[in-house]
Amino acid sequence: MNRVVLVGRLARDVELRYTQSGTAVGSFSIAVDRRRTNQNGERETDFINATIWAKAAENFANFVSKGSRVAIEGRLQTSSYQNQQGQTVYRTEVIVENFDLLETRAESEARKANAGGNQYQGNNQGNFQSAPANGNPFGTPNDNNTGNVYSGAGNNSSNASQAPANNNTPFSGGQEIDIADDDLPF
Repeated sequence: MNRVVLVGRLARDVELRYTQSGTAVGSFSIAVDRRRTNQNGERETDFINATIWAKAAENFANFVSKGSRVAIEGRLQTSSYQNQQGQTVYRTEVIVENFDLLETRAESEARKANAGGNQYQGNNQGNFQSAPANGNPFGTPNDNNTGNVYSGAGNNSSNASQAPANNNTPFSGGQEIDIADDDLPF
């Protein structure tokens, strides 16, 4: 079995190219933190090369950039070639078969706008009203639309302000509602 699942941030923008037959191929690196710290108490990071093909490569390149938080799934592939000095060079990379975008469009734009600072720190202020208080340990809005980059759904204050005010619903004002398992129909 050859399965790889990685969650991290893009270390560089996707390099999108096309083969002679017109098939898209994207190359990128993903930065993945190790679970344990080293002797100095610092967490080390692995930079893993990955390749994605066809329409998925075009979609991936259109919606992510350096610093984007993503999950990729695929397989490991090794290859080798002779360099100019006649030495054999071995290469290991992930061939991506599936991916998920782990930040909303608003988070991505906020990260890009904050690029002058440390772009790898989460910035849940600004467009998101209750990101730290929603109980999500990953520090992202808990909107069940992870990876849905088309709608801009979630806790975006600009979308919330466009909805008509209705004080008769329990959802007005952005209040959380506790629902017990017994209340669910399934």
